[in-house]
Amino acid sequence: MNPRRAIDVAVPPAVFGVLFVLTWEAIVQGFDLKPYFLPAPSAIWNAFVDNFDLVRSAAFASGANALVGLLAGTLLGISVSFLLMRFNILNELVSPLAIALNAVPIIVLVAVFQNMFASTSEIPRRLMVMLIVFFIVLVNVAKGLRQVHATHLELMRSYAASPLAVLTKTRIPNALPYLFTALKIAAPTAVITAFVSEYFGGRQNGLGYFIPSNFANSKNAVAWAYVIGACLLGLTFYLISVVLESIIKQRRGAAPGGETT
Repeated sequence: MNPRRAIDVAVPPAVFGVLFVLTWEAIVQGFDLKPYFLPAPSAIWNAFVDNFDLVRSAAFASGANALVGLLAGTLLGISVSFLLMRFNILNELVSPLAIALNAVPIIVLVAVFQNMFASTSEIPRRLMVMLIVFFIVLVNVAKGLRQVHATHLELMRSYAASPLAVLTKTRIPNALPYLFTALKIAAPTAVITAFVSEYFGGRQNGLGYFIPSNFANSKNAVAWAYVIGACLLGLTFYLISVVLESIIKQRRGAAPGGETT
């Protein structure tokens, strides 16, 4: 993405965000809303600055769980999608199971994982993130591997291309946009799943613990400061997925005979 395009994309949401915060501040000040009801953005920012080290530490803890689960879920989703493309019987068996698993509430799965591991283990949270990401990646990548234009497949067959050549030259390039679409959805979802999972037990070191605990102690501004940390963490994960997509597209376009998708 060139700088001009990046500016055009970033400016409208930035302007909207500034207007939203100013409106929020004006409403709180104009209606004299009490801090226990809704703190002003200025109070939240002051709490964020005062507790920056604590917010950063909690964000790193949640971010580590989200990152491990995101990477594991992505690799597992890609691997299973290749298997589903190759073996139809697996597609008929695994797809309904994956859909059913994704429909199970987080609270149920986290409780099961918490009982399987020690109370200080981060594995239950990472497993939860992995499962959520796995389903998102599996559905999208499997669709990209299968929904190849018939003309492209016929052209490869006319060249007597091997199944491996069809996979590497046709199916995988077709699946790349689907993969990055999945990552742009899965990256912030991984963050959300990580700190939601922290709410149900385990080590008290992540955003999912400090947000509700501060609300419970009527420290609303501090709780919102941790919410800012969660928002920044999710935005960071999303922007990384966008940058990776841009780099891959540029490399594909720069390769001899390459085409951008």
